[in-house]
Amino acid sequence: MLIVAAILAIFVYGMIAAMLGTILPEFSQRFNLSPKQNGNIALAQALGLIAASIYTGPLIDSQGTKAGLLLGLGLSALALLLLPRSKGYGSVMLYLLLLGLGGGSIVTGAFALAGSMGGNTARVFNLVNLFFGLGGMATPFIAANLFKRNAVALCYFAGTVAAATFVLHAATRMPPATIGFHLSQAGTVIASPVFWLLAAMLFLYVSCEVGVWNWMARHLIAQGISEGKALNILSLGFALGMTLGRVAVVPILGPVSPQMVTLGAAVAMIVTLLIALRSKQPAVAGIAVFCAGLAMAPVFPTVNAIANAYGPFAEVKATAMGLCQTFGWTGLAVSSGIIGAVAGGDPKRLKTALLILPLFAALIVVANLVLLGLLK
Repeated sequence: MLIVAAILAIFVYGMIAAMLGTILPEFSQRFNLSPKQNGNIALAQALGLIAASIYTGPLIDSQGTKAGLLLGLGLSALALLLLPRSKGYGSVMLYLLLLGLGGGSIVTGAFALAGSMGGNTARVFNLVNLFFGLGGMATPFIAANLFKRNAVALCYFAGTVAAATFVLHAATRMPPATIGFHLSQAGTVIASPVFWLLAAMLFLYVSCEVGVWNWMARHLIAQGISEGKALNILSLGFALGMTLGRVAVVPILGPVSPQMVTLGAAVAMIVTLLIALRSKQPAVAGIAVFCAGLAMAPVFPTVNAIANAYGPFAEVKATAMGLCQTFGWTGLAVSSGIIGAVAGGDPKRLKTALLILPLFAALIVVANLVLLGLLK
């Protein structure tokens, strides 16, 4: 049941991660939103993720994993069920903030639950996190093919899934907290240079991944690709690539260190993102976005696994992972703000704005090389 609970939680988070990019075209048309306003909406979701990752780790270390997961699933279900009732720009921002709070609690709780199962942490995290890719694939695929891009129906569907998962988690016995939490323990984490490198990697990586989720469909539409094909490229390309990539990396982890896996993935991200941004043909764009998903697949779970397994963080693993994720969601906020500001009121300028993604991938390479030196 613990495995099922972790899988369902990460699946729900995958649906949430893909939600904004999937519903944004319809909400933009309905409320006449500019790219800058879209960026502000993404920023609101990022602020929710940031806040949740700060408090969820200490909550889990002191009260147990179930407390963090129930909080996240409850907030997410509420936000998704309220989104169809949005009256305009302000209410969409409010509900995305709430969705960010829920999503941040879910992802920290899901990794903490997976980490309690033992075994090779990097492998376990990647196996569980492949269901994030399935969730991310489900959202745009269902939107394009089942609900015919009906954002209201999609929100109600995802909200129902989140609510059902909440009920299952409430009925599942989970490991209790084994220690209390003291603020000084967070200070131990923050004082470590390893923490700052891991935090920087998540900052840069989340900027890239969520940049694809939130903006790639709009970029492809601006290049003349139909909305339906753009959403299918996001689901059958990017999300499927991430799902398969996490399966493929499992046998590699062990013979190859987690640090070398993330280094190779970052190099591949640079190449695939550049190709995806230059593509105007649906077939070429689909292949490039799929390969970008393959490249990105192991980075987030593997960086979290490094934080979870690092000896000095042993007593406050959830707090260490949560604080690293705080910087990851900060990257979401920064990248979305930059992309929205550069694009301004012209959707065709997204191509230039999205060049921040391969640039950030290059910086992941640099951070990873420094980390390799510290962990020798």
